[in-house]
Amino acid sequence: MSEVQLSASASAPVQSLLPQTILIVEDETRLADILEQYLRREGYHTERAASGPRALELWRAARPDLILLDLMLPGLDGLEVARRVRAESQTPIIMLTARDEEVDRLVGLGIGADDYVIKPYSPREVVARVRAVLRRSGGGVQAGEVLRVGDLLVDTAAFRGTCKGEALDLTAAELRLLALLMRDPGRVRVRAELLSVVSGPAAVSDERAVDAHIKNLRRKLGGCGSMIETVRGVGYRLASG
Repeated sequence: MSEVQLSASASAPVQSLLPQTILIVEDETRLADILEQYLRREGYHTERAASGPRALELWRAARPDLILLDLMLPGLDGLEVARRVRAESQTPIIMLTARDEEVDRLVGLGIGADDYVIKPYSPREVVARVRAVLRRSGGGVQAGEVLRVGDLLVDTAAFRGTCKGEALDLTAAELRLLALLMRDPGRVRVRAELLSVVSGPAAVSDERAVDAHIKNLRRKLGGCGSMIETVRGVGYRLASG
């Protein structure tokens, strides 16, 4: 079982430790590139899909904090993607549509979309909507998180961790990785997302470097190391204890 406590500490913001993930579902490459550029500048990690089926696949693998979902997509349209996501989770969804008819707005919001943006749009407006929806949904990360999962504890304000009460000798990057995994036990974190925690949201390093960090982290966790599970071909997750 996991537990998260929030304190009013004014220490370094946890958001820098735990970048939120935005899934961009847009089949127009130019628009997706622009959205990704603006979101990464704001410190978000991004994943991209250009079709409905791929969007669902990435959503299940990466479990993003928010989905930017185009209405017109190949394979499955945005409304059907939203219906399937909403049937399983409350992941915030912002619909992106070139249709300005009221019926589309009503249908889109009726299936559980949190907001919509009509094309053509300003990327800055989209980023502002993302921030607003995450705030409303409680997706914003506050400073001073204390994360407990089984025998593991991480205090992000004090920048320390313990396993079974024993202090862990972790680097800053290793602590950030561990905190990200502990924030949502059982959720698979893809290598690109983990890399952004280590190297920053604009990192372009070899994602295999994450494997080396995880190997070191497991070793340093000692008896708690087995809690980090490999999801072959995708990334890693933390067992829920």
